Amino acid sequence: MPGARHKILGHVLSGFCHKMNRRKPLYGDTMDTPLNRCLTTFDITLLGVGHMVGTGIYVLTGTVASRIGGPATALSFLLAGVTSTLAALCYAEFGTRIPRAGSAYAYTYVSIGEFWAFIIGWNIVLEYIIGAASVARAWSAYLDTMLDGAISNATISITGELHETLFSTYPDILAFLICIVASLILAVGVKTSAYINNGLTILNLLVISLVIFLGFYYADFNNWSAKNGGLMPYGFSGVLAGAATCFYAFVGFDSISASSEEAKDPSRSIPVATMLSIAFVSFGYILVAIALTLMVPYTSINREAALPAALGAVHADWAKYAVAVGAVCGMTTTLLGSLFSLPRCLYAMSADGLLFGFLSDVNNKSQIPISNLIISGLSSALIALLFDLNKLIEFMSIGTLLAYTIVSAAVIILRYRPTPSLDDKSFGAPQLDSPWDREDSSATGTPATDGGSSSSEMFEALTVGRLRPQYAWLEPLVGGRAPGAAVTGCVYTFTVAAAALCAHEHFLSEPAGLWALLPDFVLTSIMLSCLLIIKAHQQSPTRLPFRVPCVPLIPAISVVMNLMLMINLKALTWARFAIWITFGLLLYFLYGIHHSKLGEGVGLLSRSASGGGHSGWGAVEKTSALARRVARLGRGSKSDDRKPIICDDDSARREP
Repeated sequence: MPGARHKILGHVLSGFCHKMNRRKPLYGDTMDTPLNRCLTTFDITLLGVGHMVGTGIYVLTGTVASRIGGPATALSFLLAGVTSTLAALCYAEFGTRIPRAGSAYAYTYVSIGEFWAFIIGWNIVLEYIIGAASVARAWSAYLDTMLDGAISNATISITGELHETLFSTYPDILAFLICIVASLILAVGVKTSAYINNGLTILNLLVISLVIFLGFYYADFNNWSAKNGGLMPYGFSGVLAGAATCFYAFVGFDSISASSEEAKDPSRSIPVATMLSIAFVSFGYILVAIALTLMVPYTSINREAALPAALGAVHADWAKYAVAVGAVCGMTTTLLGSLFSLPRCLYAMSADGLLFGFLSDVNNKSQIPISNLIISGLSSALIALLFDLNKLIEFMSIGTLLAYTIVSAAVIILRYRPTPSLDDKSFGAPQLDSPWDREDSSATGTPATDGGSSSSEMFEALTVGRLRPQYAWLEPLVGGRAPGAAVTGCVYTFTVAAAALCAHEHFLSEPAGLWALLPDFVLTSIMLSCLLIIKAHQQSPTRLPFRVPCVPLIPAISVVMNLMLMINLKALTWARFAIWITFGLLLYFLYGIHHSKLGEGVGLLSRSASGGGHSGWGAVEKTSALARRVARLGRGSKSDDRKPIICDDDSARREP
């Protein structure tokens, strides 16, 4: 009996581990979707720019400059921008490979596994809910400041004040209504809301250009002098802390990936829109930070309305009205971006069975998940109504940084993983026919091809994830493993070592001699060894319109920089994050793991075409040989799971 109990327990535990690590197969028509593929590259670029240029320009810049970075706020934005750019490169490659809604959630599901995909998706939900609510609160507060507190005073006189710690001073009814109106705009349809977003974003960019011009026109370099604190009044630690906060300004670029399922040509639009939006936004933030701190000393910056107050200080009062218009436009587009992306993430998780099924229902007329959008809008509106969001901004950043870290690591893993079937054209990453396939592009890392290179490409395809011949001396260390397994192990080891290194540097306030550098030396050696082992393996030669250059170096740098920013967040932020993750784990283990479509042999990029009924997004025909083969690859034979743990034949053989 004890042996039987141990066998049953082992079967249950191994089944749970298998389910948590199952990955989504890629097959079927990547362009087939119930959503409306109508967005152009221009639409998607302005969606990303509009999502990133809003609250960050008009509120966050003044807050960081006055309290954390001073004139060095421009360096904080530069560091945050570089970190976001490295992550954006990884998102761009995945957007080319997997043109589906869900962004980092879908990418993690394909490359790492279901459990981490759910964790990332759960954190993306948090990011967008708090992002939308915080923008609505900032929108309301900005307008209230421009009206000398008329809105807040009127609200307090009617409702009174809230005296709870987590709640705001008063219920922000205007912020609540702003979220509801934004949801109604998005409910009209994707193309209509894109037109509105494009117009508001272009107007906002014109206002930002005016602010930059006036800032440099009225610049006083004495504001950067030593008597006013110098360029870095809070030191380099202030630059790092400012970068961790400024990172909030760049979190909107993943809305570009969230729009993949509604893009006309996602393989081209997603990478182009990602790179253009990050470049424009980074350049704009740096110039605005410089202009602001040149107009007025950082100690005199008004945290609530930094740009209007600075323009008033240099007697450009007429420009304050233009800034007010730009702020309203920018915050509106940021809100639209958050409320656009949130339902798409919930839709993708629901379609995979990890969240409740009704969240993936798509309206036939508007071709958007209406019920999903209603829930998203109401959730954000209620949080904006009641909570003090100043304490939740960093809470949002930690989930975003975790998503960026895992996506960057996933690029390395997927690049060195062989396709399950080389002769099956419907399986694996799509072979996209593009002019870039026929030329050497250092920007994308795609090798040049010609008529005589087919044999070498075939050899590379057959050796993906295995050691290259020139690194045969590593065979005793990493040989004897499945293709790609050694790379995956090195990625995990590299991430843990990088986290330990960043934590050691952060908590080691003062050097304590050479012995204090020993952990740094050991951890750095481990990280470099992992990169060497990864580099020694053969990459996949799959040709894509965009590939991250210098793999594994660039994704590895992205992992380190994201972890560095995470470590610099406050301990209370980590505590709140742990509570949110706990709720997510309960939801996953009580519902998601049991209702996952992968448990039914369902794939990611196919939809049943039988009849006119809706059999569930992601479903495939159960009679399909490909579906059965993929299901066996992903989770083993279903009949095996139903075999008894102790069969009658075994029992009979044990009888004397």
